[in-house]
Amino acid sequence: MKLHYEMQESKEVVMVRAVGRMVRSGELDAFCEIVTQFEGARIVVLDLSEVEMMDGGGLGALVYLRRWATEHGVQLKLASPSHFVYELLERTGLASRFDISSLEEAVTVLLMAGDRPPRGYALAS
Repeated sequence: MKLHYEMQESKEVVMVRAVGRMVRSGELDAFCEIVTQFEGARIVVLDLSEVEMMDGGGLGALVYLRRWATEHGVQLKLASPSHFVYELLERTGLASRFDISSLEEAVTVLLMAGDRPPRGYALAS
């Protein structure tokens, strides 16, 4: 499965849901280009719950986006990384470099910012 993604922008918060494989490819390059267009955002949340595979290219993309976010004063959050992605971040020592939260916590950030959760995202009742 290739990398697919959908974005929901809401005031100063952008949520990006990635699905599939974050591996070295043109899709991954396009993903990074799209995310970095939101330099005016206050928070960018990457929902990685449906990422089934990640290689060095995917890790490099996350590191690149972290550096971009820092340079532009954007808070980058990784939401609910899949077990595979979380283990990869842990084993490479990168987990401590990212703000990792559950998807519910990320949606709560939207609510605190006065935004509605993007379509397809909701708090558990």
